[in-house]
Amino acid sequence: MAAGSGGLKDATALVGIGQTPFAKRLPEDERTLACRAVLAALDDAGIAPGEVDALASYTMEETDEVELAKACGFGDLTFFSKVGFGGGGSCATIAHLAAAITAGQANVGVAWRSRKRGSGPRPWTNTTVQLPTPAQWTRPYGLLRPADEIAMLTRRYMHEYGATRDHLFNVALACRNRANQNPAAIMYDRPLTREMYMTSRWISEPLCLFDNCLETDGALACVVVSAERARDCRRRPVYVHAAAQSLPAQHHGMVNYWNDAPLTGPAWSAARHLWKHSDLVPEDVDVAQIYDAFTPLVLLSLEGYGFCGRGEGGAFTEGGALETGGLLPLNTGGGGLSEAYVHGFNLINEGVRQLRGTSTAQVPGAAACLVTAGEGVPTSALLLRS
Repeated sequence: MAAGSGGLKDATALVGIGQTPFAKRLPEDERTLACRAVLAALDDAGIAPGEVDALASYTMEETDEVELAKACGFGDLTFFSKVGFGGGGSCATIAHLAAAITAGQANVGVAWRSRKRGSGPRPWTNTTVQLPTPAQWTRPYGLLRPADEIAMLTRRYMHEYGATRDHLFNVALACRNRANQNPAAIMYDRPLTREMYMTSRWISEPLCLFDNCLETDGALACVVVSAERARDCRRRPVYVHAAAQSLPAQHHGMVNYWNDAPLTGPAWSAARHLWKHSDLVPEDVDVAQIYDAFTPLVLLSLEGYGFCGRGEGGAFTEGGALETGGLLPLNTGGGGLSEAYVHGFNLINEGVRQLRGTSTAQVPGAAACLVTAGEGVPTSALLLRS
């Protein structure tokens, strides 16, 4: 569906990105970090704060629209939304802004994420808000953290399809190698070896320390405008070619064990919608930024988005496929595993850098980038093109 007939295809563009430093502990509060990232993104785009009339965020964001609008000096807001489901909402923020701008509800949209996950409390420690009906039957028996839930899915995946810890290591290594090229990454000066990986402590078996994302303080933001407006902005535009959200039938977050096919997560239905509204196919994607809160989510996403068949995600990672120069260069800023874990928003910014040609691990000639939000929960995804 073309933009002129009501679709989103290439109708809007990302024209500004901004971020704060990443660290285990930053002194500023989340609102201050959010403002710094947003103002940096607007400056990157060459757009004044008073022109902003749309905002989009996602759950667990503590800075609300009123605070941000006052502190940054925005004009009248005519559109604002908040997407649910944690890391599954990252890409959807861009999709919501793209839809609002295409529909004429707004002109300049900002999406942002500000978190003090490194120095703040873990979300699952607040038991008063962490016992919806399904959790009443799991958390009392020890299935407490996202790592425990994903570990259960991982064990099943390994049993059914023969994936090994070496395949998970391939994911962790690719992300770490890219972080070692990125001065902004928390793991910039910390290489990873197979011996380090294989001898590290368990977090929730079969997931070891290096299968788990970082815990990070930091903030990021993006600016979205129409494709027409983008031509007059300061930076080379990166077009939102396609976008998707997905909450599949009978889905149960993370564990998915009420589903007849627990290993067929939201990525599969998101992908069907994404490719349906795209001129591209998986083979056209030059670089991917795949949500990596845990290494096995990358294997599941490689299958869900069509880069390989069911059960082939492990084998796909072999032979340096995820490294620069491989079949599908992955998470070129370091991802959640090695750059920073800010609920996936850094993957969006890195996708923009790749298509601008300014990444610290630039894929030569990159013209199409897939960015995904969290697999295992109701999710979202973007196809970006230069």
